[in-house]
Amino acid sequence: MTIARKIPATIITGFLGAGKTTLIRDLIRNANGRRLALVINEFGDLAVDGELLRGCGTPDCTDEDIFELANGCICCTVADDFLPTIRAILDRPNRPDHIIIETSGLALPKPLVRAFGWPEVRTQVTVDGVVAVLDGPAVAAGRFADDPDRIAAQRAADEGLDHDSPLHELYEDQLACADLVLLNKTDLMDDAASARVAGEIAGRLRPGVRLLRTANGNIDAGILLGLDAAAEDDLVSRPSHHDAEDDHDHDDFESFEVPLPPIAVPEELVARIRATVADHDILRVKGFVSVPGKDMRMIVQGVGDRLQCYYDRAWAPDETRATRLVVIGLAGLDRAAIADAFGG
Repeated sequence: MTIARKIPATIITGFLGAGKTTLIRDLIRNANGRRLALVINEFGDLAVDGELLRGCGTPDCTDEDIFELANGCICCTVADDFLPTIRAILDRPNRPDHIIIETSGLALPKPLVRAFGWPEVRTQVTVDGVVAVLDGPAVAAGRFADDPDRIAAQRAADEGLDHDSPLHELYEDQLACADLVLLNKTDLMDDAASARVAGEIAGRLRPGVRLLRTANGNIDAGILLGLDAAAEDDLVSRPSHHDAEDDHDHDDFESFEVPLPPIAVPEELVARIRATVADHDILRVKGFVSVPGKDMRMIVQGVGDRLQCYYDRAWAPDETRATRLVVIGLAGLDRAAIADAFGG
């Protein structure tokens, strides 16, 4: 009797704007004949990442192979969203050779790995590896460092607060669960900073976890896929700040959409976004921009005050041209002030 091979799944985790979607775009183009199924999870309602992956597919990964899970972190919606999606992939007549799962930048990877231990999944799919993508400049700037002063101020304002920095916890959880760590965006760092950060990260990793430096998420598919970690059988060695919790939420963070009119001068919008990010300590801004006189859609990608704008494709004939931006930050953002500052 022939025993069917389990389908390998790779979980790609990492904080907001670390370069996960760029990594997957490159992986799609260099899949070397593998049929891929992509599960894309976003924290907000507007599915920016999934949209960026559509249209860049190959015969091995078409738009029908992309499954989007928006408006929430996949680690919190395993039963309601993730497992039905895995069932849908397994029920397809032509099963994929590999499943790629891009988590929200705020997701905890361990609950997702644990879901692969469910009987209906573990007989057919295995976690080939958990890949943590890190934003090198953000780590170097101390974005994820524990901040006792900030936490003390938050506790003074809210006596019910009893946890450490949510960014620090998330960063440590993603590293602790990883089988491969990519220190990304090293092209934006000098050699000394890159080496220093790589050394600090290496000291936090479990034995045997590999650390590689990358730029633009560029890495050989043969390195990324085929880790053979079977992570679902190795949960004990992947500690989490939330191991003692029966459930968890993401009340420390919030996301909302800002609709804007067409933008005649994109440079002015970029300047307004950059100033607003600084004033409100916004973590992430991304979305689509309609520029009058331009047949192509403009993409805005922002991590802190680092903003990138580019035209990715022509607007489709049946597509509504609209400017829509997603804002993500720590809870308590002044939504009205941010929207007004953006020009909404």
